[in-house]
Amino acid sequence: MTDSDLDLVYTTLCNTLTNEGEAQAPLYLARLALLCLTEIDDPRRALSLIEAAKLPAASAAVAAA
Repeated sequence: MTDSDLDLVYTTLCNTLTNEGEAQAPLYLARLALLCLTEIDDPRRALSLIEAAKLPAASAAVAAA
């Protein structure tokens, strides 16, 4: 994906989230994540991406627990 492609995809995602509304955004993102994961068709890669997407605060909280 080129930088231009990535910018288009990101902008479209942001616009879609705005149109869905703040209350629906988490549900939309969960659905999008599941659809993307089914396209990967590689469980190890999917698990790696799930780990990589963790937010810093969430990672620190898990490590402290």
